[in-house]
Amino acid sequence: MTGDRVQGDGGSGDGWRTEVCRDGAEFGRLGERWASLYARCSTATPFQSHSWLHSWWVSYGRPGALRVVLVRREDGELVAAAPLMRARGPLPVLTQLGGAITDFTDVLLDDACPGAAAALADALAGVARGAVIDLREVRPGASAEQVFARWRGPRRRLRDSLCLELPAQPMDALLARIPTGKAQQRVRAKLRKLDALGIDERIVPGDEVPAALDRLLRLHRLQWQGRNVTAEHTSDRFAQHLARAVRPMVEGGDARVTEFRLGGDVVAADLTLMSPRLAGGYLYGADPELRARKVDVATMLLRHGAREAGASGRAVLSLLRGNEPYKRHWRPETVPNQRLMLTGRGTAPLLWLRAGAADGRRWAARQARERAWVGRVVERLPGRPRGGGG
Repeated sequence: MTGDRVQGDGGSGDGWRTEVCRDGAEFGRLGERWASLYARCSTATPFQSHSWLHSWWVSYGRPGALRVVLVRREDGELVAAAPLMRARGPLPVLTQLGGAITDFTDVLLDDACPGAAAALADALAGVARGAVIDLREVRPGASAEQVFARWRGPRRRLRDSLCLELPAQPMDALLARIPTGKAQQRVRAKLRKLDALGIDERIVPGDEVPAALDRLLRLHRLQWQGRNVTAEHTSDRFAQHLARAVRPMVEGGDARVTEFRLGGDVVAADLTLMSPRLAGGYLYGADPELRARKVDVATMLLRHGAREAGASGRAVLSLLRGNEPYKRHWRPETVPNQRLMLTGRGTAPLLWLRAGAADGRRWAARQARERAWVGRVVERLPGRPRGGGG
């Protein structure tokens, strides 16, 4: 293993071997061991799978920045892992792999190894000497919370992105969440229109995933042509990341690609990521012709996602990050991600500085949203002049 090795004790009487992987090729060779630990960590989401993280590193990683912290038992079995890297910028910061295209980040802990969290906390304390560990987008209940609880030095918990979630229930139950009868009737009319058009749904097998992803990304670009879009989703490196990561995730049950066909043509495609507890719609593309025909693509995808998530025994259909109005239409539960910051006593000022800057950015963003909301309200006041100069 390329990296540092430290012998330690996790606090439960077991001996641990701590390693820090700094080499991307070596990280790639961890796939089998990582997959075994991933399967034994009940809080893990597909964003913690080796396929996702290693592929992300290949597309987005920087030479010399990798810091994957591993904890093994004396027999060599991997019982804890924290996929980290050295962040850009003037301050010494370690942050998670996955970057901005990852909705949930976490560490991995073996459920059957009660000392793993304390052992990983000790290992991270050794790695973080002189640096701040900054974990973004940590979902409530994640394994990282166990490490946070056992941290002996300065720490800080902040709110991060907002996620919206629905129960994985049949469409009739989801319709009941809509508050008014008229709104429910409008959705039922949209569903009848979908059925009348005869749009077929097909789940793509693993060997067809690469071609299906090409079609999905092409439809995504068409769908957002001339409108604001997440620029990274149109980049070559993002396409290459998905091409490497998604096929093994589909074959391992961590992802599903669905195509929607009309008259034999693929008119929409969806990528959903799946863990034992939840399914989350990650990315979709739709032919603009559907919008021209007044097809409600969001409703089509939601019905399919709810049906598949419920049939597979998952309890939650996550709409992932974002507070878009079309999501709010379904009265979802609000589940804010967390930002966990950890450091040693000697570097506490760095933590307070970084946390203060994060608080300031959140405050400024909230003020901007409130000003925009007030502006829209004022524009709608009766008698308010519209257009023209002042």
